[in-house]
Amino acid sequence: MHLYDSNIPSGNAYKVQLLLSHLGIEYKTTVLDIMAKPSETRTPEFLSINPSGRIPVLVLDDGTALAESNAIIYYLAEDTKFLPDTKLGRTQVLQWLFFEQNLHEPYIAVWKYNTYWGGFANGTESQNARMKQRGQDALQAMERHLEGKKFFVGDAYSIADIALFAYTTSAEAIGFEVGPNIKAWLERVEGQEGWVKIKKDPTGKCPL
Repeated sequence: MHLYDSNIPSGNAYKVQLLLSHLGIEYKTTVLDIMAKPSETRTPEFLSINPSGRIPVLVLDDGTALAESNAIIYYLAEDTKFLPDTKLGRTQVLQWLFFEQNLHEPYIAVWKYNTYWGGFANGTESQNARMKQRGQDALQAMERHLEGKKFFVGDAYSIADIALFAYTTSAEAIGFEVGPNIKAWLERVEGQEGWVKIKKDPTGKCPL
């Protein structure tokens, strides 16, 4: 397998790296400079692999290219303990994968990017405040759901947890309020066999 990653730490790529570590699967990595002008994800070579020009992309051993982080981890989790074997369980996992990409990642991930690399000049004060509030709303929904629960779906660690962990792990450091249920859950995720930390930022701007 061959993973296309970004030069700065990407939570979306980290989801794939974390699951591959849990599964003990070896893979090659190509790092693309997304800060370049133009980004290396906009080269004809990369666009032939992923027409949307986004990372991560996982190229399977047969040459098939898979894009979109949550789709990739869903594929990798098939027939493993990281995806429930019931229809309801898999649907509940999908529920949280959709939540993460629609109501969580667009705000918390973008806030992280702006905090360390992009700055907030592209948004007005009200736009930035709205982004921050929507990210906080997502965290509050997670906090409520985790009341009395160890993980997001059933009693087992799954790709729902992996998807949500990727950016939630840095949420408090970038200024969001993180409740006790989430903090306890973060510790449980970090205690899973094969857990690895997101890679260090080579620019030195992000201390996480």
